Amino acid sequence: MSTQVISFKCLLKNKAGRFISSTVNRDVLTNVENKSSILSGLAKGLQDLKKGEKRTIRLSAEEAYGLYDPKKVILFPRRKLPKQLQTGETISIAGKSGAIRSYQVIQFHDDMVSLDGNHPLAGQDLIFEIEAIDARDATRQEIEDSLNSCSTQLLH
Repeated sequence: MSTQVISFKCLLKNKAGRFISSTVNRDVLTNVENKSSILSGLAKGLQDLKKGEKRTIRLSAEEAYGLYDPKKVILFPRRKLPKQLQTGETISIAGKSGAIRSYQVIQFHDDMVSLDGNHPLAGQDLIFEIEAIDARDATRQEIEDSLNSCSTQLLH
């Protein structure tokens, strides 16, 4: 199983087959070494893809964006947020450790706001319909660069 660089069209649906989104992803490095990463199930399903190949990859919520975690819903002081904030908007907040996390505004209270830190697709079984535009073996340099990188590429 070699590490590849692939470009592909992706149609994302929920378990019932309802359309969620479509994307074109370019130059994605397939690598399953980091099994704790988000969408490791998708990375595994993309292994050994050939140019022009179509593939349907079904992932349980655990394999995709994880189960919905009610502990990721927090109350945050309204005064520390922008005044024009609306329900459904996404906001980034730096935690005590300095790590920046994204939250979706779900409800306003008198002086607090409920924020949801779960990924919008958390808790959902997903279907990825893939069509490979291009696929090739990754170079040694591309693999080394990916292992030294701190960033994570999110596909949706």
